Amino acid sequence: MSNESNNTSSIISKVWSFCTILKDDGVSYGDYLEQLTYLLFLKMADEFSKPPYSRKLPIPKDYNWESLVAKRGAELENHYTNLLRELSQSKGVLGQIFIKSQNKIQDPAKLFKLIDMIDKEQWSTMGADVKGKIYEGLLEKNAEDTKSGAGQYFTPRALIRAMVECVRPEPMKTIADPACGTGGFFLAAYDFIANPDNYSLNREQKEFLKHQTFFGNEIVAGTRRMALMNLFLHNIGDFESDNFISPADALISDSGLRVDYVLANPPFGKKSSMTFTNDEGEQDSEDLTYNRQDFWVTTSNKQLNFVQHIRTMLKSDGRAAVVLPDNVLFEGGAGETIRKKLLETTNLHTILRLPTGIFYKQGVKANVLFFDNKPASKNAQTKEIWFYDFRTNIHFTLKKNPLRLEDLKDFIDCYNPTNINKRKETYNADSNPEGRWRKFTYDEIIERDKTSLDITWIKDKSLTDLDNLPDPDLLANDIIENLKSGIESFEEIMVTINGK
Repeated sequence: MSNESNNTSSIISKVWSFCTILKDDGVSYGDYLEQLTYLLFLKMADEFSKPPYSRKLPIPKDYNWESLVAKRGAELENHYTNLLRELSQSKGVLGQIFIKSQNKIQDPAKLFKLIDMIDKEQWSTMGADVKGKIYEGLLEKNAEDTKSGAGQYFTPRALIRAMVECVRPEPMKTIADPACGTGGFFLAAYDFIANPDNYSLNREQKEFLKHQTFFGNEIVAGTRRMALMNLFLHNIGDFESDNFISPADALISDSGLRVDYVLANPPFGKKSSMTFTNDEGEQDSEDLTYNRQDFWVTTSNKQLNFVQHIRTMLKSDGRAAVVLPDNVLFEGGAGETIRKKLLETTNLHTILRLPTGIFYKQGVKANVLFFDNKPASKNAQTKEIWFYDFRTNIHFTLKKNPLRLEDLKDFIDCYNPTNINKRKETYNADSNPEGRWRKFTYDEIIERDKTSLDITWIKDKSLTDLDNLPDPDLLANDIIENLKSGIESFEEIMVTINGK
């Protein structure tokens, strides 16, 4: 093993071991990640302000890294608290990193040790892959903490990479994610474009990739902070960059932004709602409907609104790959209208049916929809849809059998990213009824009840082969998920009956 690899492993183990120490004090992964973000940002700014970089950065001297290193005990704790408050009022990326920041490390001795650990390393000379590996590892650990709900902001990296491999984003083009979480889609797209096996970038293309390619929205301040730091550590953006992750709710209005690609996994949960305090001082919530001229239909269904919003965001030849739950494929009413409009105005050419057990939210049944925007036409732009059933008789678990990129290799090969017009079905009614790759024509789809895209054709072995039952954990998850789905549907019916 090289010295560099040894050094990388040593830094990672230090960062992890300190996380364990703080966890004993009741500091969660998320809280630790936030404190690490603040301190790492200040340390790197300090390094860049000195030779050989000697950059002038917008951090006041009274609140820079050296002001922290010089203090101990209660004085350090007070100074750190003041520093967070002051920097949260800054402009640009600095202000966004420190917005709503608080000191979550109550023991000044441990705070000093964390500062000392960070101070001993030269982060600016470390490769982006090393810094990124440390931070992404912590983000994944944080996602595993189911109580915090952080998992909803973390899409499995293997799935993201497969989506990017299929879309094959090009240099000098823009990429958006209207619900970007911790920035996973941006990182995978950056890695794909920066990979010399894919493109040989000139200086202008590298600058565009670093500063002008990515646009995101993330309404949760803590998650947005982690996304900004994640991108920064991966060499996307800079200290003085414009903030390219907006805190605004992407669904509120059409911002006018038009991009070449949208890669996204909008948040789970059907309803968009806002919480407020009523006249009696009790917490109440109200369903949000977005009255937008560019939407085909008005609905409070969050996912259906994201589908409409993403279609608006695309340039006339823009392309999208979006993770969406099953209900988007079969729901009537607004769902049916949106599916028909999507088939008419875009080329919805591919649907990947995903298995359960790959998301941190248990039991989620989801799909990836790939569609290309098209200019207005009298005829429907979708001529045929190719389905890949990656769900029937396929089971994953986060711990024992997690999803890997190799598991999606057959799908990527079938997708044929370099020429999607030259695809071959693996399904054959006579010779291969278990084939997972099958196409349906527009006419076949439009004749289905409610234009449903919820299509399966492979026999589910768990229903017929008792000797081949899946793992008890998976069965339990399926039961829980079906119960939750039933309760959710029942609650929606009761709300409708009561007129609320």
